[in-house]
Amino acid sequence: MNVTVYLETSYISYLTGRTSSDLLVAAHQKASQDWWELRSHDFKLKVSDFVWAEAQDGHPEAAQWRMQVLDRIDLLEPVPEVDALAQALLDSGAVPVKAKFDALHIAIAAVHGIDYMLTWNFKHIANAEKWASIEAACKQQGFKMPRICSPLELMDTE
Repeated sequence: MNVTVYLETSYISYLTGRTSSDLLVAAHQKASQDWWELRSHDFKLKVSDFVWAEAQDGHPEAAQWRMQVLDRIDLLEPVPEVDALAQALLDSGAVPVKAKFDALHIAIAAVHGIDYMLTWNFKHIANAEKWASIEAACKQQGFKMPRICSPLELMDTE
């Protein structure tokens, strides 16, 4: 299959994290694991240097597990258009300035023509109230916004 999926850092964190006692987080972790086992092989998976940078933070053992997963996923090349689109996302207010990495995730996925962006970040990335402004900023820069979704939304229901 030629359909591409960009795995944003929150997905990788939920996939590899120790099971949380918070029921919602635990449910997201389980959905991430299910998607990995049942659907990940149906797509061309992609990550970026931004995911690598964020995944290295935190507890060393947890970071090591995240890095082992990332080692198996194709890395998108950073190109100048990514910085320009990220800046446009920030300048337009589609993504708040304090969330620069979120803008970079969206930008690299859009610049590389990624079909889906898998995330659990509902604050700045998978925020339905922000989609129109994210899409407008991408379009203004000549790119198509990837379909931003959670693993639950990209799970085969048959």
